[in-house]
Amino acid sequence: MSQEQWECLERNEAEQRMGFWKEAGSLPECGSSPDQSDFTYSRKDTTEITVSALTASIQYALWKMETPRKGCELGQKQLDALKAGMFLRKVKSRLWKRQRHYKLQDDCKTVAYKSSWAINTYSTFAISDVEAVREGHQSEALLGVADEFPADRCFTLVFRGRKGNLDLVAESADDARVWIQGIRGLMQNMENIDESTRLDQWISDWFSKADQNKDGRINFKEAKKLLKMMNIDMNEEHACCLFMMADKSESGTLEDQEFVEFYKMLTERREVLDLFQDYSSNGEILSQCDLEEFLREEQLEGERSYEHALQLIDHYEPSDTARMNHSMSIDGFLMYLTSSEGSIFNQERQGIFQDMKQPLAHYYISSSHNTYLMEDQLKGSSSVEAYIQALKRGCRCVEVDCWNGAHGEPVVYHGHTLTSKILLKDVIATIANYAFKASEYPLIISIENHCNIEQQKVMALHFNEILGDLLLTDSTDAEVSGQLPSPESLKKKILLKGKKIRNETGTLTDEVSDEDEAAEMNKDSQSTDDKKSKQNLCKELSDLMFCKSVHFHSFEHSQISAKANEMSSFSESKARKYSKEAGSDFVRHNCRQLTRVYPSGMRTDSSNYCAVDMWNMGCQIVALNFQTAGMEMDLNDGLFAQNGSSGYVLKPKILLNRERLFDPEKPEERENYNPLLFSVRVISGQQLPKVRQKDWSIVDPLVRVEIYGVPLDQAKQETNYIDNNGFNPNWNESLQFTIHTPELALVRFVVEDYDTASRNDFIGQYTLPFSCIQPGYRHVPLLSRDGTSIRPSSIFVHIKMTEL
Repeated sequence: MSQEQWECLERNEAEQRMGFWKEAGSLPECGSSPDQSDFTYSRKDTTEITVSALTASIQYALWKMETPRKGCELGQKQLDALKAGMFLRKVKSRLWKRQRHYKLQDDCKTVAYKSSWAINTYSTFAISDVEAVREGHQSEALLGVADEFPADRCFTLVFRGRKGNLDLVAESADDARVWIQGIRGLMQNMENIDESTRLDQWISDWFSKADQNKDGRINFKEAKKLLKMMNIDMNEEHACCLFMMADKSESGTLEDQEFVEFYKMLTERREVLDLFQDYSSNGEILSQCDLEEFLREEQLEGERSYEHALQLIDHYEPSDTARMNHSMSIDGFLMYLTSSEGSIFNQERQGIFQDMKQPLAHYYISSSHNTYLMEDQLKGSSSVEAYIQALKRGCRCVEVDCWNGAHGEPVVYHGHTLTSKILLKDVIATIANYAFKASEYPLIISIENHCNIEQQKVMALHFNEILGDLLLTDSTDAEVSGQLPSPESLKKKILLKGKKIRNETGTLTDEVSDEDEAAEMNKDSQSTDDKKSKQNLCKELSDLMFCKSVHFHSFEHSQISAKANEMSSFSESKARKYSKEAGSDFVRHNCRQLTRVYPSGMRTDSSNYCAVDMWNMGCQIVALNFQTAGMEMDLNDGLFAQNGSSGYVLKPKILLNRERLFDPEKPEERENYNPLLFSVRVISGQQLPKVRQKDWSIVDPLVRVEIYGVPLDQAKQETNYIDNNGFNPNWNESLQFTIHTPELALVRFVVEDYDTASRNDFIGQYTLPFSCIQPGYRHVPLLSRDGTSIRPSSIFVHIKMTEL
């Protein structure tokens, strides 16, 4: 297709969109380019929408992105190739390589695939679930077949969350290029889509789903199925009434404009409209003064309310006329409330806002346990991909368990188990490549060393040669000054933590194995294996250690003799024991020393413990199994979502004061004790996902608010459930909590599908630090079990905090 044809297509699409959104007098002049026009969106005059508009915009965006590249003929031809589909080899290992037919669906947002033996059954994945496309042999599976398939035919789709990657081999380099560039182009278009186009897309999606016979119109039978798909259980009489109200042509079907009217009736946000009218002087618009009053009274913005009101009108109000009059329509008000500014998470705390020049021991550090594992601790696979995923999530302390390998090459795996083995040098190379992509602050590598002298020397060689200048080994300043350097001073540096040689007797010997979970599991039968692990320690490797692993004797011993760069490791049970028996001493210890906590060795299923108890003590390196989703990882993700998701969070002052020690068991004895009353009014939910994909299945949602922190703050309360409505449930219920130590509290919002006969099903959750919560009317964006966004699903709440 020529450039002129594409520009014509773009103009047609723009006309379709403006026909749907247009407001009198706001159309661009004839001949102007649609992307240069200042579109005005209003729902006052809804005239037309077509399903092809989104496809056209994606096609044009892909063509526009790829055209400048010489030697590439892309655009419609490429999309046609993707939609026609082709056979690609899915690769899991050298022995597992299967042909699958992959094709892009007509919505340009979904890829369908099926096995060669399947007749009509296709599985699908969404383009929006793809996080990255890697070219060539950039996975263990593809590296394993590198001698069979050249790099230019290979690529990997990396999915968001914990979903495994998809390794593919095309029949030719050209075919691979079609898929690589095509998927990337579609991903970029989706990322760049604006809110108005997103709404167009949302409506188009529902129209397409409802129009099952693809005749461009929807009959009442299709409308009833649509309600089920939208998670709405509506009696037939009411559904018929809405259908007839929208059917202006009285044809018994809904065409484009009529469907938009039907959709508007279903999605009307009555609770937002009521709030809007409460503050509107005339019931139709919010003047600048009206909006300023809302921001001051409800959102508690104080003196900045006047200036912020103008900014919000300028940024979110879709009507030119309203903007010129410094006023906001209901559309603009809703756009503000559903934006990041209307989110419960304070935007000012999303970037780096904390002092990063304090000693390392003053920070919580996002930490992974047995980082190499993708699954359980007994027979799960080890993979460099696990390191990539952890580092991309902001993890700043990873673990490497090193054992003697074949051909003199150390390997990484969970010793004495059936977990698979990977080469240490591959792990180090992966760490070097991904260490600072998500955060520029220092990365700690915790080494569990079970190798003999010869392979320890190989370890030292790999660390030196692969990490090079990234590696910081000189800890003299920390030993002399008595405190560790700051994250700011250690940017783009990698620190190794492990055993160092004690040269007190003039010998170069020490125990190689750390006080780790292997030792914990073998307490009763460790005599033979543990004796074997007491070997000489290689000086070359010892000299690379910045943090020295030491056995913990007592808090008194540490206070008198411990050096700042020495670190002790505690199992979760030992850490809990010390927190109960000597909480204040534990807090004092963690003011100066780094403490690492790891899961019990009995957690062979890679389950996690609750890290909050350890954070209450000021423990910095609380290692979790990143591969295992659940409440424990939700709390970890919530804590480290602040401060730029850098993996470093400054501990509150109460945990850094050595003179007046804090005891989490007795928060009322702290200095400046000011408990808060935390009130949450759970108002409504929006477009909750279906738990089961059966046509008849509709969720009965409830919301639970959970508080995690010091023992006195631990609490849970939940709303009643709403029968058969996951699309726009309305609770309007108030929950109240007393927060004794706000600095340490985390708040988790959980939405579940109520079940009378069995355990409730998980729908979504969102966790954040109490200190990052914005008061007022806020939307809480929901995340999946894997921690990925399930937009546009959210809950609407009102937050109030009052001093007691």
